[in-house]
Amino acid sequence: MMVTMKTLATFRPPALARRDEQALWLEQAPASGSSGEQGALPSRCDVCIVGGGFAGLWTAIHLKQQDPHLDVVLVEAGSCGGGASGRNGGFVMTAWSKFATLQKLCGLDDALHYARAVEGAVDEIGAFCEARGIDAHFRKAGWLWTATNQAQLDAWKVTVDELAAAGVAPYELLERSEVAARSGSPVHVAGVFEAAPATVHPGRLAHGLTAVARDLGVAIVEHCPVTEIQAGSGTRLQTTRGAIHADRVVLAISAWATAIPEVRRSVIVIASDVIATAQAPDRLKGLGWAPGLAVSDSRRLVNYCRTTEDGRVVFGKGGGSLALGDRITDSFNRSESRSKYVRAQFDRLYPLLSDVPTARSWGGPVDYSATGLPFVGPLPRHPEVLVAAGFSGNGVGPSYVAGAALASMALERDVVHVPEALRVPHKSGLPPEPVRYIAGRLVREAVRRKEDAEDLGRTPGRLLGVLAGLDPTGLTDRGAATAT
Repeated sequence: MMVTMKTLATFRPPALARRDEQALWLEQAPASGSSGEQGALPSRCDVCIVGGGFAGLWTAIHLKQQDPHLDVVLVEAGSCGGGASGRNGGFVMTAWSKFATLQKLCGLDDALHYARAVEGAVDEIGAFCEARGIDAHFRKAGWLWTATNQAQLDAWKVTVDELAAAGVAPYELLERSEVAARSGSPVHVAGVFEAAPATVHPGRLAHGLTAVARDLGVAIVEHCPVTEIQAGSGTRLQTTRGAIHADRVVLAISAWATAIPEVRRSVIVIASDVIATAQAPDRLKGLGWAPGLAVSDSRRLVNYCRTTEDGRVVFGKGGGSLALGDRITDSFNRSESRSKYVRAQFDRLYPLLSDVPTARSWGGPVDYSATGLPFVGPLPRHPEVLVAAGFSGNGVGPSYVAGAALASMALERDVVHVPEALRVPHKSGLPPEPVRYIAGRLVREAVRRKEDAEDLGRTPGRLLGVLAGLDPTGLTDRGAATAT
């Protein structure tokens, strides 16, 4: 008997950006469709994947690689890669910066196993692109984790010490002069370097994965939002273009997973805002910024940046705004005031490039989990529905591992790399809406003021420090980020 799946609210289609608000990556990548066709919606399939970002595309590819005869359909509300996957900074990161939390959740052995799998995924993505002829501008130049003021010094110490105790040493401590030389700015006053991460062109990677999935026989239907899911023996998905029945369903919808009550209390939706400068390859060469090197500082509201193949700087900042529940509005696509603030941060960190104009600015929602780590697994009351969410701004690399796990779960095979502790959403302990939204805005403003004061060499007031300390988000482990 088929029953309405009450654990899933009616889905709201993602807010699609206008052309002038698109990420540079999406503008530069070829269209994902074939001659503009949206594809016909089949009436049934073995596995239906909702979401055409990296997690959904990797799941589809892993499924067809494991079982070429499987009938796989992927439905996407907009264009594949048009969500968070095509709007990020293009960092292909490992999970070592989250090792303290990972070990606490999973235990030492599982934490090491998962972290090594995510590290290995960086090379596997590069090898996949090379083998399939995907020109995603994959460049393994590493990641520089820096301090840009005195308050951020040794922000990595807790993480490095935990890793050393576990017998792992992915980070190299650099002298101040080396940090400044590699990053291209003397404002970066200290840092550690990790060799494993890479950078990619997210739009080109999404386009390439879409093409590979289609070549493998995945039916991809774009511009087809799902509006309702009914679970039971043969799950039914209602879309704006008809209904489809599936034996298994995979929800890879990033921030829009907050439409699911079991996920909602485990995820905070925050904005990440990005700018791309005009082309200035000679200027970048003069700075000495290592091509393809990913750089981020130790703020809670992290600044992150990298150079591009065509001689630009892409510079982003996390934590711009919060969503009220699952209401992800057009404001997440782009905000003029947030773009100006991001540009001001860029000018502060790279004053020698302050005269290079901004060519494009954009934003997007980030599904930040209570742990800062993704979770991949079945919904408790509906095991035929699998969900992946909570990538917390680090999804390009981990989505490869998540896709492999989702494929194994859908095929009812052993899951190799995702430990049991990461197969369920961890409740944040935060209050329900709208109290969470109101409190969240107060805390985020406190974090911003505290960090702005620290940039000026000032000591924030005690109340400001207490409020800022309540913020659960950040690119690195909370313990590491607040160690100073």
